[in-house]
Amino acid sequence: MSSQGRKGFTLIELLVVLAIMATLLSIVAPRYMASLNKAKEAALRTNLRLMREAIDKYKADKQKYPDNLQQLVTERYLAAVPLDPVSERVDTWVVVYPPTPAASAVYDVRSGAEGTGLSGRPYGEW
Repeated sequence: MSSQGRKGFTLIELLVVLAIMATLLSIVAPRYMASLNKAKEAALRTNLRLMREAIDKYKADKQKYPDNLQQLVTERYLAAVPLDPVSERVDTWVVVYPPTPAASAVYDVRSGAEGTGLSGRPYGEW
């Protein structure tokens, strides 16, 4: 058959291309997932830091801790309760109450996400 009459790829050529693509994908996919997890953990650290700073500012201004996280939004210490990037929900934050008698106030906040971070510490201890 002449080269003018031949159109398309042979089965061998297609298999070689698919094997190369599968090899490249097996190298890239784990790195992508690891970078995705690192980004979620960085966002979690940032959200926790911002909420803790808002709680501290509220305490400094009002001489008491806020009753709940929504009060920080109402009083404009936060624009909105941030998303927990690991659980991808707003309602999974765990409120830590102060050691003083005001047990219904927000003293600290932790992530309520299941699992552990890349460092080996559970998200709930951050």
